[in-house]
Amino acid sequence: MIQTIGDCLVITKRQLLQLIRVPEVIIFATIQPAMFVLLFRYVFGGAISSGVQGGYVQLLMPGIFVQTVAFTLAGTAVGLAEDMQKGLIDRFRSLPIARSAVVIGRTIGDSTQNIVTLVVMALVGFAVGWRPSSGFFKVFLAFLFLLAFGFSMSWIGVLIGLSVREARVAQNLVFISVFPLTFLSNAFAPTTGMPRVLQYFAEWNPVSTMVAACRQLFGTPNHFGATANSWPSQNPLWMSLLYMALIVGIFLPLSVRKYKNASSK
Repeated sequence: MIQTIGDCLVITKRQLLQLIRVPEVIIFATIQPAMFVLLFRYVFGGAISSGVQGGYVQLLMPGIFVQTVAFTLAGTAVGLAEDMQKGLIDRFRSLPIARSAVVIGRTIGDSTQNIVTLVVMALVGFAVGWRPSSGFFKVFLAFLFLLAFGFSMSWIGVLIGLSVREARVAQNLVFISVFPLTFLSNAFAPTTGMPRVLQYFAEWNPVSTMVAACRQLFGTPNHFGATANSWPSQNPLWMSLLYMALIVGIFLPLSVRKYKNASSK
């Protein structure tokens, strides 16, 4: 057990050193979310009625935060696919390290990158008028929630990265699977404007419950549509924890098994 933890930390260190040696990765990972904040704040903000004090930006920032950490799986999937192509995974397999260390260390390293991204986004949001009103402890808890959600989503990326042959395929697969989840949610607009079927999907969507949980922690009123009395709508914090546990519980063993099966080929 101690050796496995040590092996995981070594792989995590490798991931973090890559960010230092190739700073362009973290730079572009922060530029895109910042652009989303500015575009939605000034392009769509005037067209969407928020009905909350402080304007649309109060509803927008939790949605942008969740969207950004949800796409953590993209970096994980593409990175693992590239490592597979370059033969790095085969080199790891030849080392006397725990089989699970490579994938666990990868997810921890990729999730750690979100700390820098969220800090930059929070600063940009503050500059354009975002003001959380719930106090330091709840704001800090919201960011911990976001980091945990990014970590759980990265396990989906691990399975994708180990299941495809090229990084381009991994990138396209991530886009078509995560993009609908983020936009068929309450992240950027109220679900009440959607057709009834999509309202039910949106409000049981893990992204929606996570956005609602963050808004609650940030002190921003949330709005629900057709299923306003549903359990996820009334308990977004607990539902988010349940979703994260389910994602990790399903995709972690599948990813480790995929890695082990691939190593026997």
